[in-house]
Amino acid sequence: QVQLVEAGGGWVQAGGSLKLSCAASGMISSINAMCWYRQAPGKQRELVAGITVGGSANSADSVKGRFTISRDNAKNTVYLQMNSLKPEDPAVYYCNARVPYRTLQYDYWGQGTQVTVSS
Repeated sequence: QVQLVEAGGGWVQAGGSLKLSCAASGMISSINAMCWYRQAPGKQRELVAGITVGGSANSADSVKGRFTISRDNAKNTVYLQMNSLKPEDPAVYYCNARVPYRTLQYDYWGQGTQVTVSS
């Protein structure tokens, strides 16, 4: 089992910045990637950014150049630095941990943190 606890959401004006954090606990050594997803009202959950255990990172086109995912292995924490926030960025942001097991992949989720952007 993996437990994920997010923090850092809140309200910000358009153009501002927020930094989200996700602290992992439990079977941390079994995680092979961690991601950030977001879900706005009435929309499907979408992948925002991901980072592998080896440090390889990627992000969605909609946030490239504005959002940066990083990790601190010593703290078992993944971060999402969000700059130049836009009115289309508000959503509940979820931390995700991917754990492979044989031919399957298990997904663990945090409780979500709300991000609100005012124009």
